[in-house]
Amino acid sequence: MAKHALLPRKMINFFMLGLCALGAGAAILVVCLMLGYIMVQGLSFINLDFIISPSVGPGQQGGGMRDEIIGTLVLVGLGSLIAVPLGMLTGVFLSEFGSPRVASAVRFAADVLAGVPSIVIGVFAYIVIVSPMKSYSAFSAGIALAIIMVPVVARTTEESMRLVPLSLREAALALGITRWRSVIFVAIPGALTGIVAGIMLGVARIAGETAPLLFTALGSNFPFDDLMRPISALPLQIYRYAMSPDGNWQEQAWAGAFLLVMLVLVISLVVRWMSRKRRT
Repeated sequence: MAKHALLPRKMINFFMLGLCALGAGAAILVVCLMLGYIMVQGLSFINLDFIISPSVGPGQQGGGMRDEIIGTLVLVGLGSLIAVPLGMLTGVFLSEFGSPRVASAVRFAADVLAGVPSIVIGVFAYIVIVSPMKSYSAFSAGIALAIIMVPVVARTTEESMRLVPLSLREAALALGITRWRSVIFVAIPGALTGIVAGIMLGVARIAGETAPLLFTALGSNFPFDDLMRPISALPLQIYRYAMSPDGNWQEQAWAGAFLLVMLVLVISLVVRWMSRKRRT
């Protein structure tokens, strides 16, 4: 009787395990197909000329995305310069200083901000920054990207700080140092690997954003020379080239997509390595 009673449970267990394996396999298959297709389409068009040459007009052959690569680095750097201090300070506040009620409200706000569609953030930046300035600019694009990055850095900083043992803080306080010094010289160094991993996740998050840049950076056919002027970037140029009927532009769109995906993939692999190192 006992064996007959266990049989339905075993069948249900086997069925549910099969569904889980099927879902995991489908997710992996989609990622592999996407990466494989982009590699096949884009790898053949990647060369040194693509990286060091400026873009060319429609109907012309050759050219590259030198200015777009520089623009992406500028925008990601500017967004990180704004978001990293704000995100780290928010994460430290949530972990170390905020009262439960205030910390819960800030945490909820950060989670909501992390879920806001990027195009909405682009429209917000357009209304608040671009419209009053009456000009698209790299500065407004950097602020839009920073808004996207702040909650990622804040939440990962908070979680990393919470993983630091309380005994280390208590030992520091027992030696007579102030609380803020214990946070700076004990808690933050102990959580540094996780904080850096969170920053890199934020960089990967904003590196491929296109929608906010359409409302802020706009794009440019000229090299970057001023933060208060429009600037081009890889996602914008990929969008522009992919929508064009010009064959050369479409090839370069695939090459740019490959370059962007490889950037995000490398950052993700580094983050996983750092997270595994932190656990060990």
